[in-house]
Amino acid sequence: MTEPTRIFHNPRCSKSRQTLELLREQGVEPEIIRYLETPPTEQILEHILEALDIGPRELMRTGEKEYRERGLDDPELDRETLIKAMVATPKLIERPIVIKGNKVALGRPPENVLNIL
Repeated sequence: MTEPTRIFHNPRCSKSRQTLELLREQGVEPEIIRYLETPPTEQILEHILEALDIGPRELMRTGEKEYRERGLDDPELDRETLIKAMVATPKLIERPIVIKGNKVALGRPPENVLNIL
């Protein structure tokens, strides 16, 4: 049995739609998680950050008004606070994110996901 592939997807995002289409072109029908409706947990975000070897801010959409309104641009904020903010306001999470087993790719550009298939 092969490992399932999951995509944290926003159907309104062109990069997310392109990534999903690319996966399907590769014969992969992923589990689609509409992360705005079903946000990832803190544990899943930790796994994503560790697999991508990035910090929380690098996975955040810093141009969103919620980012500034919530004061998340404060450099003194710690990792845990930023992760909690992404869970509470999933709109802040960069998308799409594809997970296959322990491998993770950010679909920006969409072709990045080919590296984990």
